[in-house]
Amino acid sequence: MSSATLGRLRLFTLREFLSHWRRSVASVAVVTVSAALLVAVIGLYGSLTGSVDQLATGIAGNADLEVAGITDSGFDQSLQGEVAGVPGVQAAVPMLRTTLVAGATRTMLIGVDASIAKLDSDLQKTVESSLASGSALLSVPNGVAVGPGMGTPTGASVTVGSGTATVAAVLSSADARRINDGQFVIAPLPLAQKLASRLHRIDSVLIVTAPGADVGQVRAAVADVVAGRAIVAKPDFRTAQAGNSVALIKYSVLMGSAVALVVSAFLVFNAMNMAVTQRRPTISMLRALGARRSVIARDLVLEAAALGLVGAAIGAPLGILMGRWSIGRLPPFLVQSVDARIHYVLPSYAIPLAIVACVAASIGASTLAARQVYRVAPIEALAPVGASSTDTVGGPLYVFIGVVSAAVLAAAIVMAYVVQGRIALVAVAILFIGMIGLCVAGTTVIVRATAVVARLLGAAGRIGSATVERAPRRVWATVVTVAVAVALSTSVIGSNANMIASASASFADVGTPDLYVCTTAVDAIPTGPLLAPNIAPDIAALPGVASVVPGQTTYATVGDTRFLMQGMSRDSNAGISTNVRGELRKSLLAGDGIVLSRDVARALNLRADDTMNLPTPQGIQHVKVLATVDYFSALTGAAALPLSSVQKWYGRPGANYVELHYTAGSDHAATTTAVQKIATPANFTYSGAAAKAGLNQSLVQGSALLSSLQWVVALVAAIALLNTLMLSVLERRREIGVLRAMGSSGKFALQMVLAEAAAIGIVGGLLGLVMGAFGHWLDTVVTSSVATIHVEYHLVPSMFVYAGAALLLSLLGSIPPALRAARLNIIDAVAAE
Repeated sequence: MSSATLGRLRLFTLREFLSHWRRSVASVAVVTVSAALLVAVIGLYGSLTGSVDQLATGIAGNADLEVAGITDSGFDQSLQGEVAGVPGVQAAVPMLRTTLVAGATRTMLIGVDASIAKLDSDLQKTVESSLASGSALLSVPNGVAVGPGMGTPTGASVTVGSGTATVAAVLSSADARRINDGQFVIAPLPLAQKLASRLHRIDSVLIVTAPGADVGQVRAAVADVVAGRAIVAKPDFRTAQAGNSVALIKYSVLMGSAVALVVSAFLVFNAMNMAVTQRRPTISMLRALGARRSVIARDLVLEAAALGLVGAAIGAPLGILMGRWSIGRLPPFLVQSVDARIHYVLPSYAIPLAIVACVAASIGASTLAARQVYRVAPIEALAPVGASSTDTVGGPLYVFIGVVSAAVLAAAIVMAYVVQGRIALVAVAILFIGMIGLCVAGTTVIVRATAVVARLLGAAGRIGSATVERAPRRVWATVVTVAVAVALSTSVIGSNANMIASASASFADVGTPDLYVCTTAVDAIPTGPLLAPNIAPDIAALPGVASVVPGQTTYATVGDTRFLMQGMSRDSNAGISTNVRGELRKSLLAGDGIVLSRDVARALNLRADDTMNLPTPQGIQHVKVLATVDYFSALTGAAALPLSSVQKWYGRPGANYVELHYTAGSDHAATTTAVQKIATPANFTYSGAAAKAGLNQSLVQGSALLSSLQWVVALVAAIALLNTLMLSVLERRREIGVLRAMGSSGKFALQMVLAEAAAIGIVGGLLGLVMGAFGHWLDTVVTSSVATIHVEYHLVPSMFVYAGAALLLSLLGSIPPALRAARLNIIDAVAAE
């Protein structure tokens, strides 16, 4: 950058920054919020997938392939010997890895043998010496090693799963801290199998191929030997599964963050408009002295880029703090969906992406404002606002934008109905782009409507109306900013309420049982370990218990698709069983086939009456797809089999939850107390009503992050309105001074600004309600596809309350400029006259 450019930026741009620092701070603030949101969302998603990836890498190390269990029941240990005999396999390391209760918390239990030394990983470095002959881990009866995050001292006894172990060593190396964030228990493989009640079963075989061996050929040979009894994949396959599980939440929140960035761009546009307006004398002087218009416009763009860069630089660390804060407040069902302890992991691209996005948005917005410089002559730049050609709008370009925007809207509607799955979420973003484009095409209509509303607000409003007509671009940008804030509020509130209501209705039968006994808490999906074999018969023998209905839910994997597999009984009410009724349930329980949720069927390219090749630890089972049904799939889909089939095929005897129905007229409180004496403290008991409430609460928690974004956008709209009205006061400084000199009161000046604000707020609010209602409707169509339940569209009264609150927040931005107008010094205002 030349010295002349630096000098010009210092004399004009930097001086303007300092002279009008409030405007600069306001612009930087909204860009900061947008950058913080982007970094927080990317960091949250990166933490979910990064924690899983770090654990997988820490355990597998240099392993080229992994044979993994289809469900958490794993597979028979004898399979490890078969895999070890495959040509090209140098090492086949068996391992048990599962999540159990250790002490008072749930943690990861890892079972290994001496062959772990053949790996090069954090786990191998951590435990190699502990498995040496004569080590404390092998010499202490039932000895285990624990991670530094467990907080358990050497020599302490700790309950792990179904047994008790003694802490023989606390592993506190840096390698150990990287394994599941230091939250783990490591035991010799036979002891781990005993503690997990899974004798002769393992979860994983990590494969190191021989030097020079073709990994693809080895994988194919291993797959032939495994023959569908387990998954054969690269060790990082769990990372991809975790990413798929949270993709819906990621994309939804990213779109909300993008809307905040768009609103920030509107504010930058307003700020640059303000800069051009205030600098007309300076611009005219520069033009008269021979400055080129391109140079002046470039300086404005550089100024906006600097605003974006500073805002992003401040917002990035704030986003990191927001992300760290959010990790501890994730819904239990989301935490449960990933196979690792979640800790904060910020992807390397997060901050650069946020900076580029904010700078690009600022440059794009400022370019539109800087175009005014190209259409103003030196003498014209000294003319009052409204007398210059830079303030005119309309023309063929706006007609073209309108036609294109209408086509974009039509494309969004078609996409919402035709495209299935998560990609359909793009339709909502396209819809908002189309609606904003129509707002651009309708600039003249929007400005005239604002002027008409202002004229209806009395004498002060009539003067305010003239101001509106003299600055159409500034008024349009502010009206649309308010409209976007209101539209986002109504759309998000309405679609979330519809989705929660429809999902809650789909789980209605969950509240039918009088009591549940489960190995997981009420706010989590019941995918925990199996209940002790005596639990169900002991409870069934209690007086007051009419029936005990066993069930199982576990995660299963077919190809790259991970979903919930539910084992159903005749009277099951939980999970997908709500949508498996009548003759379909009879066919399922008779063993005629499997029922799939719509998203699982779509992912596996299956339809009703197709034959599904279902991998199980007993080999591939060929089952008929009886039907595809609705099932709320915010994270993952589901499938249903008879409980007996799940028990047999997956090696999971028993149940991990039971539904209890009490005898009519019995003392329910006394019966519940008796059940709790049998079931607790190892298990959880909760009523059917509590189970349904827990599901509803999880739904609310899952949508809370997206809902909170609307208030951020509303706050940005308030700052935008403050800026545009402050600009209005500055533009009319001499006009207000003359009115005051002619006898007008400060109160009248205040009323003029408030009338303009009210007109902008009313038109923006009504426009936002129309846009929001349209967005709400399309949102329900898209959600029906993505969440694979039919979401009923209906207006939610609270959406109007939230829209009103967003509008009120925007109008609050009019107070500072109104007060400034009322307190304007008459002498200073007319001094130039």
